[in-house]
Amino acid sequence: MKVDILHACMAVEFSADLMALSYSTTCIIRLVLVGPVSFPPIHVHIHIYKKAISSVVFIYTSVLGLLFTLSYSMASSLIFIAWLILALVMTLGTFVVPQAEAARAFFVFGDSLVDNGNNNYLATTARADSPPYGIDYPTRRPTGRFSNGKNIPDFISEQIGSESTLPYLSPQLTGQRLLVGANFASAGIGILNDTGIQFVNIIRMFRQLEYFQEYQNRVTALIGAQRTKQLVNRALVLITVGGNDFVNNYYLVPFSARSRQFSLPNYAKYLISEYKKLLMRLYDLGARRVLVTGTGPLGCVPAELAQRSRNGECSAELQRAASLFNPQLDQMLRQLNSQYGSDVFIGVNTRQMSNDFITNPQAFGFTTSKVACCGQGRYNGLGLCTPASNLCPNRDLYAFWDPFHPSEKANGIIVQQFMTSGSTKYMYPMNLSTIMAMDSNI
Repeated sequence: MKVDILHACMAVEFSADLMALSYSTTCIIRLVLVGPVSFPPIHVHIHIYKKAISSVVFIYTSVLGLLFTLSYSMASSLIFIAWLILALVMTLGTFVVPQAEAARAFFVFGDSLVDNGNNNYLATTARADSPPYGIDYPTRRPTGRFSNGKNIPDFISEQIGSESTLPYLSPQLTGQRLLVGANFASAGIGILNDTGIQFVNIIRMFRQLEYFQEYQNRVTALIGAQRTKQLVNRALVLITVGGNDFVNNYYLVPFSARSRQFSLPNYAKYLISEYKKLLMRLYDLGARRVLVTGTGPLGCVPAELAQRSRNGECSAELQRAASLFNPQLDQMLRQLNSQYGSDVFIGVNTRQMSNDFITNPQAFGFTTSKVACCGQGRYNGLGLCTPASNLCPNRDLYAFWDPFHPSEKANGIIVQQFMTSGSTKYMYPMNLSTIMAMDSNI
């Protein structure tokens, strides 16, 4: 009778891999002490190494032999239990079982709108590592995010059931934390390598993609090449870049080099052609589900109102730049998806999302979308947000945290529109909820 039940215990083990080990081992031990016992079904499956399987097979094969030779006295049973536990400890000590991976990894590329703190580790002025940045973050400390609290990647991580990604340059990004994904974004960068030259030491897009390759090499050493490929292919990717190519390049100074080289329509076309190369490289590196954001309402941020607006109206020239860039980006993404035969790239119209609470801030609980919470000068739009800046007491009432970046509340609203929008005016060809539902079956 006991031998039959032991076979049943082993069947549970081999049908559900290592997670069942705790059940089947307990089954055997309780079998010796008190007789038959039933356990709930196993629903969790974890990858297990061949060495672990062979070791478990060895243990239970030995147990079968021992059961035929050991007497049923309590003394013999206790000896058997001690031997089993010792064997399990010795065997399990020979390998490390990886923690269950997140539902899917998440990778972030781009500029300050999505930087989680990479620039903290660089000698650059484009950084947000001093108060009052982070004043509403759970730690109440600056993190390198250009926000009073969470940014867009943080809210997306929450939606996919994962912890926030660490900056790739963070020394904490090791071991199992790598399987969550990584944030490669760097404040000040653009599509073009000459964008943000005033910030000197930032991680330009070509370098972010090199880091992505390096990341994959590190993960391969951890879990193997095949599982790394699966992790990257199944991952969600966010890329947010392009705004700085206008604000911190074309319009950085009057008669800039790029403005002398290109008319605005031709410059937008050139940016799209260069952006396409970046996205194709991202695909070559394994990305198969990529959220690609357009530029926001460039002419409506407090920094531009402070410099270009007389009565609070948005800068017509910068709004024109966004209106030239975003439709061409959408068209380019459709072409790439057709080329690859799959909806790899999902267009995210952040200009439209932001316009909603800029044109009607009260509908979203804001009192203003023109004045930044933290800053100085007209509309609090001049200079940087520093400990000496004006600081609003209630950040939730402001659409903009500093002269360029949305507040935590505004970031949360944008991501909610990522999730639930049923209209292609926000996302094309599908929203994030649909993506998650579709990909859960892969």
